Amino acid sequence: MRVAVTGTPGTGKTTATELLESRLADSDAAADDASMPDLEVIHLNRVLEDEELYTEVDADRESKVADLEALSEWLDGRDDVVIESHLSHHVDADRVAVLRCEPATLEERLLERGETEAKAAENAESEALDVILSEAVEKHGLESVYEIDTTERDPAGVADELAAVTEGEREPTAGEVDYMGYLT
Repeated sequence: MRVAVTGTPGTGKTTATELLESRLADSDAAADDASMPDLEVIHLNRVLEDEELYTEVDADRESKVADLEALSEWLDGRDDVVIESHLSHHVDADRVAVLRCEPATLEERLLERGETEAKAAENAESEALDVILSEAVEKHGLESVYEIDTTERDPAGVADELAAVTEGEREPTAGEVDYMGYLT
């Protein structure tokens, strides 16, 4: 099984998947928690950096342009994984968890971690427009997408939701979160 965890930067993907990764390791060590699947967590942005799987550096956005084909090839043969990244919805997956956050809160989070005002505003607008959710649904279908609002949840609560997705204890949801009001 492949589970992609995606969302606009700042929605909590890395923090929540690191908690999930810790739980998976603990359940492996205990070997008696049959409900928790045996999954490896792959942080795709780290792979992009470590393996240099990008085509160029966008100086205006201060970011690397991912080589999605090379990332997909790198993932070939890797199953039973959770793939975390704002890009993970572009690769093959059985389930896609899209983390969402209210745009003003998202913008604050990004500014607090040092992003420029322009980049924070661009990501907040992208979140309001459902860009990543729309891309995930287009590639994977409504039946494979699980929307999780992280705005009022602590990271442990988000990790709980991700665990429910990986364990098949949660129904797919897409389109339940609406932030269009942010744009008015």
